[in-house]
Amino acid sequence: MIKVGITGGIGSGKSTACKVFSLLGIPVFEADIVAKQLMNTDPEIRSKLIDLFGTSVYLPVHTIDRKYLAGIVFNNASLLTQLSKIVHPEVHKSFENWCRNQQSPYILHESAILFETGFYKLMDKSIAVIANENQRIERVMKRDKITHELVKQRIKNQLNDEEKIKLADFVIGNNDHELIIPQIVEIDKKIRANG
Repeated sequence: MIKVGITGGIGSGKSTACKVFSLLGIPVFEADIVAKQLMNTDPEIRSKLIDLFGTSVYLPVHTIDRKYLAGIVFNNASLLTQLSKIVHPEVHKSFENWCRNQQSPYILHESAILFETGFYKLMDKSIAVIANENQRIERVMKRDKITHELVKQRIKNQLNDEEKIKLADFVIGNNDHELIIPQIVEIDKKIRANG
């Protein structure tokens, strides 16, 4: 089975692209969602996060306070790295277990920080979803109800599109003047042909 990583900066539309791949019958492992689930349910991760960030990192209902955590790590590269070292090895274990149960010609591993973590090196292929920065900012402001400045701060912590394009095997442009479905259908054909 071919393992394909898919990534894109915040607001690029990678989740939308993944939905289209799903409609084509391709299973998608959503690393960011699995990471959040593990932070909420794994006692060892929970303990390490409280040691690193304090008890305020969890809400009274014992779920991760994502806004609080984002406010800390997106302003501190060192803490972001430490967070990754706690969570990402467990996400990787979940991914490997998940792969064992898949029966398709290829699978997608969706991650916002596929390139930043070096995880793309464990994939057979990689896809970058890119979009104009102004469009990305507008999308995230509307989706997350946050300020322009906060979105810019988050973008600053991710590789820029030029770097992602250099590392990716395939690129999906997701701007107003580009249709993503034909691009995805073409990539799907190419991956299946090489499988």
